[in-house]
Amino acid sequence: MKRVAVLTSGGDAPGMNAAIRAVVRSAIYEGMEVYGIYRGFEGLMSGQFKKMSAGSVADIIHRGGTILHTSRSKDFMLSEGRKKAREQLDRLGITGLVIIGGNGSLRGGYALYMENPELQVIGIPATIDNDVVYTRCIGYDTAVNTALSAINNIRDTATSHGRVFIIEVMGRQCGEIALASGVAGGAESILIPEIEPDIGQLIEKIKSGAERGKLHNIIIVAEGVYPVMKLREEIIAATGRDTRVSILGHVQRGGTPTAVDRILASYMGKAAIDAIIRGKSNVMVAGQDDRIFTIPLGEVIKGRKTPDLGMFEIARVLST
Repeated sequence: MKRVAVLTSGGDAPGMNAAIRAVVRSAIYEGMEVYGIYRGFEGLMSGQFKKMSAGSVADIIHRGGTILHTSRSKDFMLSEGRKKAREQLDRLGITGLVIIGGNGSLRGGYALYMENPELQVIGIPATIDNDVVYTRCIGYDTAVNTALSAINNIRDTATSHGRVFIIEVMGRQCGEIALASGVAGGAESILIPEIEPDIGQLIEKIKSGAERGKLHNIIIVAEGVYPVMKLREEIIAATGRDTRVSILGHVQRGGTPTAVDRILASYMGKAAIDAIIRGKSNVMVAGQDDRIFTIPLGEVIKGRKTPDLGMFEIARVLST
């Protein structure tokens, strides 16, 4: 009987549990034994394995986070760490490994495969940043909707008091969350890492809005693009407007996954097991435009995702 294992690694993302559920139940349906690995690559190296049943993943599709827990592992990035991982897999006779996570997790899976090409390694992209190439990532839709809900609430108080609000969202390397939540939330300005911020233009937009009677301004900033407290000081100095800062932080990681993320995770989890059955390895399951397909991990880890900058132009035009 073929034995496979599944783990979650890196930052948690809503929908990871739905993916775990799909992997476990698809594997059992296909007559495989399946093991859950706790705490990501750290648990893989230290042998934190548990045999899973269909009941092990009951009532988790709606839960945020990951029942297998997660971690970030520096040791796994060393060949000695990956050797320990392989020894743990060999101990249980596991020949297939499904890795659910973002870019760092997929790089780890690629490195493990390159040293152990007989091991079937399949990646599933799960990160709220949505910064993995060729695919939509599990967790992104939920994170955008979480940010949007916060923007809607802040807009109410911004309008009531006639304030400027700077809202910082996650996405240090990729502006997908900022761009999508900013457009959907009707933000006046959006700062993302892919475009050099023009603070002078931002301030002029606030001034011109005030001249025509605009009561409030919402500015969305992807973390790390521009210091939000410095931006606040510059706006106050240039406009005299009451300006507040709200940093959403890790609230964007948690919460009940949306239907979009649950469905995507279910498709991807089943597709990962299908890929193992077909003898595939060293691939990532990708989802785009209602299609589920596989991409070599080597291509994935070399890529750099760029958001749809057409959306940035939409935001610029509609916020005038």
